Amino acid sequence: MRASFGSDDLRHALERVREWTRARFSLPEDALILVVEAVPKLPGFPPRETVIWFWSDASTRHHFKLFKPAADIAEDELPPSWMKTALILPEGTMCSCC
Repeated sequence: MRASFGSDDLRHALERVREWTRARFSLPEDALILVVEAVPKLPGFPPRETVIWFWSDASTRHHFKLFKPAADIAEDELPPSWMKTALILPEGTMCSCC
């Protein structure tokens, strides 16, 4: 996966997804939320995807992907708030796709 950085449009799109994530999962203002637009290297993946990680506390990391560029994401495409627990990535979990 190779991240794509640079344009103001991309920065605005990433910030918009970050703020939607904060609101959707009722995260405090100081919660760490990372949003990255990436170009997957694995066959069969879309040309661009947006990967979102957030921490609900110091040791609880959550993770989800949307298989499109950040600029194309609509707020209602984020997982529903009741899925917050299901998005927890167990400590020590590493995979080549995320």
